Amino acid sequence: MKKRRYKEKLAYLFLMSMVAIILSSVFIMFYFIIFRGIKVMNWQFLTQMPQKGMTAGGIFPAILGTLYLTIGAICFAFPLGTSAAIYLTEYAGQNRLIRIIRVGINNLAGVPSVVFGLFGLAIFVKFLNFGVSILSGSLTLGILILPTIIRASEEALSTVPQSFREASLALGATKWQTIQKIVLPNSISGILTGSILSIGRAAGETAPILFTAATFYTMRLPNSVFSEVQALPYHIYALLTEGTHPESQVPIAYGTALILILLVLGLNLIAFTLRNRFRRSKKW
Repeated sequence: MKKRRYKEKLAYLFLMSMVAIILSSVFIMFYFIIFRGIKVMNWQFLTQMPQKGMTAGGIFPAILGTLYLTIGAICFAFPLGTSAAIYLTEYAGQNRLIRIIRVGINNLAGVPSVVFGLFGLAIFVKFLNFGVSILSGSLTLGILILPTIIRASEEALSTVPQSFREASLALGATKWQTIQKIVLPNSISGILTGSILSIGRAAGETAPILFTAATFYTMRLPNSVFSEVQALPYHIYALLTEGTHPESQVPIAYGTALILILLVLGLNLIAFTLRNRFRRSKKW
């Protein structure tokens, strides 16, 4: 008995130490970025155009470009991903082809983002001749987050009890009416949560937009979907690897990283708020 209690305490201490290490690492990372980035943070930094070869001024074009890319990505991926999830969950059977499709979706979720960037370069930039543009970058990011949205939507749809569907069909509702009036309202919290979290991933990706949308420096704001843009992730990469004045550009890079982290945290906060609100509205 004493030996079992000793093992249990040892396992508990091991797990707690792992949690402490993870939390400490996250805290140190945040402290390091906040300490470095807060020095350049002001209203002008958020609203001004870059100046003097990106050694002064603000990062407004990068913020705007990131918003354009993420909005375009979710507008492409959300309806496509949720539609695919509805078909796989509500209409498709459990045959071999569907199982292969699900395995393919799971594998796509683990593919490195640089592969999606090369795909976007080959298809959208070159083959479809969209060029290095917001459209190419948004479509590439949309494909990147598509597997995540499909899997999150499938999981959310599967949590709706089967008895809800059977009761609706027994009352004379069609399959689509059951999905529209019963299944989707009771699974919308999980669908939105997965979708918003995928936006956070799209906002922080560098490799896909490196080939399809981003530019190192521009003095003009985008005026169409075929314009190239600055973006926060690539802006950080460019300042730290290609900058010729590190003494002034490195602080700007840390400030940009802080803005990107706050943006992603804000999206995650929205996801959790929506999830809790819709969960409270459930009747089961």
